[in-house]
Amino acid sequence: MGTVLGLGAGMGLVLVWLALTGPPREHVETSGRTGRVRDLLDRAGLSGTSVGGVWTVCLVTAVVVFVTIQVVSRTATVALAFAAMAGYLPLAMLAGRARRRQRELAEVWPEAVDNLASAVRAGLSLAEAVTQLGHRGPEPLREPFLAFGADYQVTGRFGDSLDRLKVRLSDPVGDRVVEGLRIAREVGGGELGSLLRNLSGFLREDARTRSELESRQAWTVNGARLAVAAPWLVLLMLCFQREVIARYASPAGVVVLAGGALLCLVAYRAMVRIGRLPTERRVLS
Repeated sequence: MGTVLGLGAGMGLVLVWLALTGPPREHVETSGRTGRVRDLLDRAGLSGTSVGGVWTVCLVTAVVVFVTIQVVSRTATVALAFAAMAGYLPLAMLAGRARRRQRELAEVWPEAVDNLASAVRAGLSLAEAVTQLGHRGPEPLREPFLAFGADYQVTGRFGDSLDRLKVRLSDPVGDRVVEGLRIAREVGGGELGSLLRNLSGFLREDARTRSELESRQAWTVNGARLAVAAPWLVLLMLCFQREVIARYASPAGVVVLAGGALLCLVAYRAMVRIGRLPTERRVLS
């Protein structure tokens, strides 16, 4: 057992070193699972983080938790169960960060669209109006629009700069705003100012309604999380009683662990799906 643990810890350290010293990978991924992680990183505002780095963190977290629980409980099956949960934890944190970022952007997009409408009404060109959001726009949106201004200043290609802006934003509302600006630039938009003002009002009303619904939904989600976490917290406390926890190393104990994990997963996913609000998809990405 000591040899296995040593090999696992050594493999984890090697993977961490490779992730930190290896060349950066391209962000465009086509495989299903890797593409989902890449999309999750973009929506979380971590476009500079590699997919390999995420999987490395998941693996190292799982190895560390496995070694820790194995040392405390001396029960490999229980250690594997907690290692699997720990390995998923970085992905869950990424998903939570992506949801918080989307809510944050939904709150500030109306102000950003108002700024665009005011700049267009004041006589600024579209490129200047978009660029000035990097200096005067809402704080969460300044970095992507500053990067847009730098891109446009270097290349002079408005369409290509908008494409890179969409990638940095990774937001459904941002897609709609960007595509509206692209159409106005290509075919001419004399009604762009009124269009932006109408869009601002719609986004503000939509954000207000969604905020009210999410505040009412929060107790359902929190209750589901508490119900799922409770039995595993009890199991974690039992790890300090080796005579009791050793029973989970038997075939019957393995069945109990596997069945409990499956039931918790199914119940949690069902509860979240029942209380989930519809999310807007990036149909123009």
